[in-house]
Amino acid sequence: MKSSPCKVFLTLLFLALTNNLSHSVERYSGPWDLTDLSKAPTIEWIEQTGSIRSLYYSGEDYQGKKTRVFAYYGVPKGADAEHKKPAMVLVHGGGGSAFKEWVEIWVKRGYVAIAMDLAGKGSERKVLADGGPDQSHKEKFTDLAGGIKNAWTYHAVANIIRAVSLLQNQSEVDAQRIGMTGISWGGYLTSLASGLDDRLKVTVPVYGCGFLHQNSTWLKDFKALGPDLAQQWVKNFDPSSYLQQATMPMLFVNGTNDFAYPLDSYQKSYRSVKGPHALCITVRMPHGHPPGWKPKEIGLFVDSILTGGQPLASIDQVKRNGKQVTLNFHSEVPIKSASLHYTTDTGPWKERLWKSEAAQIKDNTITATLPALKNTTWFFTLTDQRDATISSEHQTIEKP
Repeated sequence: MKSSPCKVFLTLLFLALTNNLSHSVERYSGPWDLTDLSKAPTIEWIEQTGSIRSLYYSGEDYQGKKTRVFAYYGVPKGADAEHKKPAMVLVHGGGGSAFKEWVEIWVKRGYVAIAMDLAGKGSERKVLADGGPDQSHKEKFTDLAGGIKNAWTYHAVANIIRAVSLLQNQSEVDAQRIGMTGISWGGYLTSLASGLDDRLKVTVPVYGCGFLHQNSTWLKDFKALGPDLAQQWVKNFDPSSYLQQATMPMLFVNGTNDFAYPLDSYQKSYRSVKGPHALCITVRMPHGHPPGWKPKEIGLFVDSILTGGQPLASIDQVKRNGKQVTLNFHSEVPIKSASLHYTTDTGPWKERLWKSEAAQIKDNTITATLPALKNTTWFFTLTDQRDATISSEHQTIEKP
């Protein structure tokens, strides 16, 4: 008995949809065993009283030996099994460590917080005999020749995902309200975790992003690796391989002239994510740990997702008609000012000169006039009455 053409078509359509669906739910996890990392690590408390405590937790084996990770753990007043609090994982960058001050900032905000050391060190930055790899260029790049699990990124990502698992296992933590923010290499790690760990409900990468092999301060390192190892590094360790799996709300924070993470790679990164995202781009934002945790937009954005706080403004549409540029927005908090930022330089991003001028606000529309068209890169910022700023995407006009 022959099937009708219609039935055959519907059968093929069903098979195609089923195949696409099964493919879409597969998550690329790179070299990490996410099932194992989702289990709570073993904890050794150093200090278990007070609002800021310290501990070690178990990490990945390194060169055939067990490792442990040092961390500060903060608990806000009133947090217990009956009064669970949201929590944040705080990921340091190069030259950083487990910052107690950073934990204190989030504890004062009402969050449980953990900041771990990702450079094989303990308190006062003393090297641990069982602390895992350091965080130098050697461990980030050249050690890859000895195997994926020798590389710093492999251990760093595993240890920040384990920190999420640790938080979920604490009685005072609301396991459904955990976020992450990281600075510089910590922002890079946060970008990776955003595409790997769907338990995270909000993430804020500061400076750090993906597409580092296409443009970043480490281009010479990729060249030194050679094409085969560089390709292996990108496949396993560049956030561009994972960001398309990120579905949680994300806030991307960076400066126009960042020496390490330029705006073109940054734009490719935030355009990769599938979830809602916002931008906070600051002209000539300094690069460092205190400047990276200082922006008030980070806390406000996280609050809006995890504690019901008022959200940052959102951008609906940006248009250009010749030199006239407009932006439509929505904001629960009144917008007090807006600016147009632009550059006509075309050299390296870190060397470009940016200029800023006030834009006009009328109802929910912002307007401004570009001074030139050819080779002009521009974007808007909006600042609300809390002094919280969001940005539009930068746009480049190569030819009028």
